[in-house]
Amino acid sequence: MAGRIAALAAVSSAGAQDYPTPAVRIIVPFPAGGSADVVPRIVAEWLSRKWGQPVVIENRPGAAGNIGAELAYKAEPDGYTLLSAPPPPLVINQNLYPRLNFDPTQFEKIAVLARIPNALVVTPTFPAKTVAETIAYAKANPGKINSATQGNGSTSHLTSEMFQMIAGVQFQQVPYTGTAPALNDLVAGSVEMMFDNLGVSLALVNGDKLRLLAVASRKRMASLPNVPTFAETLPGFESEAFYSVVAPPKTPAAIVNKINADINEALRQSELAPRFATLSAETVGGTPKETADYMRAEVERWNKVIKAANVKLQ
Repeated sequence: MAGRIAALAAVSSAGAQDYPTPAVRIIVPFPAGGSADVVPRIVAEWLSRKWGQPVVIENRPGAAGNIGAELAYKAEPDGYTLLSAPPPPLVINQNLYPRLNFDPTQFEKIAVLARIPNALVVTPTFPAKTVAETIAYAKANPGKINSATQGNGSTSHLTSEMFQMIAGVQFQQVPYTGTAPALNDLVAGSVEMMFDNLGVSLALVNGDKLRLLAVASRKRMASLPNVPTFAETLPGFESEAFYSVVAPPKTPAAIVNKINADINEALRQSELAPRFATLSAETVGGTPKETADYMRAEVERWNKVIKAANVKLQ
């Protein structure tokens, strides 16, 4: 153990010039196929080329991201195991679960890769065509509309709770273990609607498998000018999912800064822009400090929703 610490110290003092030498593992605590999986894969492929080493995505879903997050948290702080996650295990679950086996505040924050606005998608046969019609239909059928979520505590879940609170309606929540299985059932008609980010669901909308009623961005998206925002019906309604990279606690600052610099370089690559655009993703980047500040603000924002809507784990 002493040798390991000495080696980490040496890497840190040397500025991490030789990092990485073996392969880097990025744990994604949600299933393959959703935006939480696709976004880091785009960056991982580019980093692999730059570093000349494999950058492997390892999906470890379960417990709203807690299983994968705990695995990354307890990994050696040497930069060879990272966590790429959306909000739940980093800024939401600490306010929902009575106990976690990791402290999300202690992760070394590296960068936010991208943000994607949440949206309301429904089956083609769903009777409502607008947000206002959805509210009216829900009020006429309290507790009867099946609304899929990415899982308890996900931004999908909390966006649905926020909508119900503001609109004064009640849905029957159906939690899944991630975006992909939820969308599969939505397309199959097993559930009627879902508050999801546009990363994966937009392709299903374009393929006429689902209908898109509204986006939760502050203003209409340039790529979807004919799709209204929720705020046009419910003023102030905004919701987005972010996708970040963090490292285990006590990872040397030199390694954190090296990864941060290379991720920012990746996000500037014009060759990657179309892939992010396909996901309706806005790239972010920034410094580790800016990332930490952003996540602290997100903790406060979602905690307000949890308290105001009295959200409890089911």
